[in-house]
Amino acid sequence: MAYDEGLAQLMRDELAGQSGITEKKMFGGLCFLLNGNMVCGVHAGGAMFRVGKAREAEALAIPGAAPLSFTGRPLGGMIETDAAALGDDGRRGLWMALALAHASALPPK
Repeated sequence: MAYDEGLAQLMRDELAGQSGITEKKMFGGLCFLLNGNMVCGVHAGGAMFRVGKAREAEALAIPGAAPLSFTGRPLGGMIETDAAALGDDGRRGLWMALALAHASALPPK
């Protein structure tokens, strides 16, 4: 398995009660989408949040966040965290709120 099911469950629990959420295997991990737009995901060793370029600096200011770079180049508007940072309820909640705000502003797919 390319991602930790325990981390995926943390994300599911965080998104419980949010309508329009689906799961899709992507990027070698599991992504969570709101009305077809990516919110967050888990991959080997951590997680990623799509916070958007406008909220990226705010998300990166939270301890444990780093720019997401699968290819060696940062992907604008996305951050990643390791498993330890994701396990912190407060930080995870802040990143999730930023990611949900971004996804909510996009048209459904």
